[in-house]
Amino acid sequence: MAAAAGAVPVPVPVVGAEAAGPGEEAAGAGPPGPARLARLPLARVKALVKADPDVSLASQEAVFVLARATELFVETIAKDAYVYAQQGKRKTLQRKDLDNAIEAIDEFAFLEGTLD
Repeated sequence: MAAAAGAVPVPVPVVGAEAAGPGEEAAGAGPPGPARLARLPLARVKALVKADPDVSLASQEAVFVLARATELFVETIAKDAYVYAQQGKRKTLQRKDLDNAIEAIDEFAFLEGTLD
């Protein structure tokens, strides 16, 4: 299949490619390669997607995109909540830090009342 002009290929992880455990290298591998593209376990994400009765099939690409979007969302809200923890001279996030971030930042308005 020919790629469309100007199309950028998106790397998709291969299931089972991360056979070596943390801190281990695959047999015959040189220096460690780039970090995994998704940090959440894709099999678990797929299981959560399939738990929805409205979903019959989920492609590997869709599962990957959902996992990556979730990672970015968690990273963003954690960073914003950490600002409030620092204001309280703490390094550990607390629920009130998440509440403050949700109330203060318009992007998180859809979460208001969800932690109650």
